[in-house]
Amino acid sequence: MATLLLTRPLASSQRFAAQLRDRLGDLPVLISPVLRIETILPAPDLTGMQMLIFTSQNALAALKAGQGRRCYVVGSATAAAARAKGFDVIAMERDAQTLFQRIMADAPQGPLLHLRGRHARGNLAGRLTAAGVATGEQVVYEQLETPLTEDAKTLLASDQAVIVPLFSPRSAKLFAAQQAGDAPLLIAALSDAVTEALDTLPVFRIERAHSPDAESMIDTIEGLLDAARSLEASRAGK
Repeated sequence: MATLLLTRPLASSQRFAAQLRDRLGDLPVLISPVLRIETILPAPDLTGMQMLIFTSQNALAALKAGQGRRCYVVGSATAAAARAKGFDVIAMERDAQTLFQRIMADAPQGPLLHLRGRHARGNLAGRLTAAGVATGEQVVYEQLETPLTEDAKTLLASDQAVIVPLFSPRSAKLFAAQQAGDAPLLIAALSDAVTEALDTLPVFRIERAHSPDAESMIDTIEGLLDAARSLEASRAGK
């Protein structure tokens, strides 16, 4: 059976592994992050700030209690983490683009503050401000490159099929730069941007999720598991 190689930051990979097993049963999973999250201290001063934007739950680790402050978020995991910290989630959207559209439709009275990682795509704060919703931004965590583990390198050097879910262009780029093995790779990509970031990395098969969320990624992985079984069967028949 193909092994799933999870390269998201550790906590995110552990959560996703649990979701995978809930949906698809007991699968071989190896976690080897290519990024680690490091919170930037001290915590930001939110005095006078009543409306925030979180596009990743990683930003919440940098904060103290929300004290009922309102926020817009991307993703159910971020929404749950925000509520656990005492924030009032106004709206949850599946990605930054739909969140932008929701905020524009709501036309909230600013200023808003987007708390984000060092590496972020889409310039959400700048776009909102240009569209008339005053929005600042502050970097509250780093996403630092981490080398693949020796176990991951051994797996990737084998002839066993490896399914690799990739959730961001940066993680895709880092994985492609580190991957040096010959294992058949089956890639589940969250978006077209993720696919493009792989550049010339040789893959056996790549599938893009129908929507940018965990459930769609698991659907995509389920299809790749079938493709991996077909690959193994064809090899066995030779």
